[in-house]
Amino acid sequence: MSKPTKIKTIAVTREIPFNKLVLSQSNVRTIKTGVSIEDLSEDIAHRGLLQSLYARPVIAADGQETGFYEVPAGGRRYRALERLVKAKRLDKTALVPCIVRDTGVAEEDSLAENTQRESLHPVDQFRAFQTLVDRGLTEEDIAARFFVTPQVVKQRLRLAAVSPKILDLYIAEEMTLEHVMAFTPTTDHARQEQVWGALKSTYSPQPYSIRRMLTGSAVPACDRRAEFVGLEAYEAAGGAITRDLFSDRGDGFLQDPALLDRLVTDKLKQEAEGLSAEGWKWIAVAVDFPYGHTNGLRALEGEPIPLTEDEQATRDSLQAEFDQLERDYAEADELPDEVDRRMGEIEEAIEALDNRPLRFDPAEMARAGVFISLDRDGELDIDRGYVRPDDEAPADQNGDGAANGDPSSPGQAAMPRASGVTAIVLDSGLNPPPEDEDDGDAVKPLSERLLTELSAHRTIALRNAVAEQPDVAFRSVLHMLCLLVFYGNRSDNCMEISPTVAAMTTQAPGLKESAAAEAFTARQDRWREALPKTKGELWVHLARMDADLQMQLFAHAASATVNVLREPWNRRPGAYAHGDILSRDAGLDMAAAGWVPTVDNYLGRVPKARILEAVREGCGEKEAQLIDHLKKGDMAREAERLLADSGWLPEALRLAEPAETPAAASEGGDDDNVVALPAFLNEDLAPAHDADDDEELIAAE
Repeated sequence: MSKPTKIKTIAVTREIPFNKLVLSQSNVRTIKTGVSIEDLSEDIAHRGLLQSLYARPVIAADGQETGFYEVPAGGRRYRALERLVKAKRLDKTALVPCIVRDTGVAEEDSLAENTQRESLHPVDQFRAFQTLVDRGLTEEDIAARFFVTPQVVKQRLRLAAVSPKILDLYIAEEMTLEHVMAFTPTTDHARQEQVWGALKSTYSPQPYSIRRMLTGSAVPACDRRAEFVGLEAYEAAGGAITRDLFSDRGDGFLQDPALLDRLVTDKLKQEAEGLSAEGWKWIAVAVDFPYGHTNGLRALEGEPIPLTEDEQATRDSLQAEFDQLERDYAEADELPDEVDRRMGEIEEAIEALDNRPLRFDPAEMARAGVFISLDRDGELDIDRGYVRPDDEAPADQNGDGAANGDPSSPGQAAMPRASGVTAIVLDSGLNPPPEDEDDGDAVKPLSERLLTELSAHRTIALRNAVAEQPDVAFRSVLHMLCLLVFYGNRSDNCMEISPTVAAMTTQAPGLKESAAAEAFTARQDRWREALPKTKGELWVHLARMDADLQMQLFAHAASATVNVLREPWNRRPGAYAHGDILSRDAGLDMAAAGWVPTVDNYLGRVPKARILEAVREGCGEKEAQLIDHLKKGDMAREAERLLADSGWLPEALRLAEPAETPAAASEGGDDDNVVALPAFLNEDLAPAHDADDDEELIAAE
């Protein structure tokens, strides 16, 4: 093996006037990446050229040097200098430091220069930004010098403030940058390391789990209460916010829930006091009212306030613009972004104009009330015009006033009894109290409270399923009527056929926002719009409906009587069994209906043994073993993530197996299983007879 040749000269450097340099076609970089030419030129103007250009002499046809040099490596630096020259910020004869080579292959040198270098590790960049701050530069100074936004600088500095032990794990590629970002809501290194110690042995710890454990009981800035009050108002009242610089909106977590609730209460009271001038008898206020809170109340029929001339002109103009855009792009496969955006803006503006406030009869308003709450986006939701049964005019006590329900039904929402603004109710079902802590190994029966809440979800989902199956709804009501008429019994049917719609006496977490509840409510609203405003016109209206519409309306009305709630004070084994039958025939699948196990609705309410059982059934033994060492709270949160897409259901929500399997249909088809009419109802199937027989029968009579 020969001895390596000793290097005598590393490079030949020269200072060459810029106007003697030309770009080479041998530069292998053809795709723009990294810092822009504009930013690079500004950086060179600020601090000078930090890296020499690589140049080769330009050789004439006779083999002699021309005095010019081509630049096969350093093209972006050349373009940045060229930009400064054109802007007359740099003299065209300014000397540029260059490394000059006249041997080898230009393309090879260009490739080597671009591949042999390595970008700075992100952690080095984070720490370098912090060093600049320590040296006296402001965040704005750093942003200006490195051509980034101040927000980017803040993010880098927050990442530099993460525990060195966490950053070392990132450097060692034992976690991702997303994991590091999740630690930034706090600068407490001990807490950061504690959280990672609890999560690192779990199956694929996720950034959101880190963020959730760090924030604890803090309220996310996207919470409806925070959106309603506003972060500025919360901070002005002395509330602290832990900023999450890496969220899409740059918000964070509110650290004082009690202060937030007080601010919500005060603002809702102000809104209610302002609304009281309209002349309502009572105003009920809550962050969120439970599903079915208007059961038993009569809704007033208001008239939309007509558009003013200016509003109508605006609407006509918007509609004309929308129609023209539709015509212009009728043949286009895809709308341009700006057109699609404009059409969306027009639709929103038209919808806002069409969604008119209602005008009510002042005499009716004097005995009616208003519900004020917050929608899921933190906007004020005002629902006007509801009359309590005991506020009805005397002449209405047996008329319209009782049309919508029986106020004595168990579980009806307690309505305010005095005039004026009622007490503020906060966290209506948003934060259910946890069940008793039980970390034992035994799988104990579910608590009565949890069973009741789960069955509330099943009840609303079954109502929605029955409403979509008119034949099943018809058969179930017929079943109930036959029980009443022929058997003197109604307890073996889960439908509560009575003058009142079955009340939802239990409010479970997430019930109001569930897909089934929203679908049922939307269908209810559509039918309310389609039916006559006064009950006196209803019979004629129903008679004019075609059979299919009648069946659909029948299904919806019948579905509202479904009740499979499991309540400790109301044991109905026959109704529960019928609920299973109805669920099978209606095709109810609680997983498909949108129910998923969460910490609030199940996992945080049962012992650890139940959580592990759920993960074992939904995901497998391996996943259960990965979390079996965690504390209950952490175990419940990790189980929520694991079970999110598993379709797992607790036993209380599963479809029960039928008591006995029906016999398979015979080869003759479905008609073989149809129950035949009794003989006395089958007269039209009797043999034909002569007209003379009829005459003899009439004579005999």
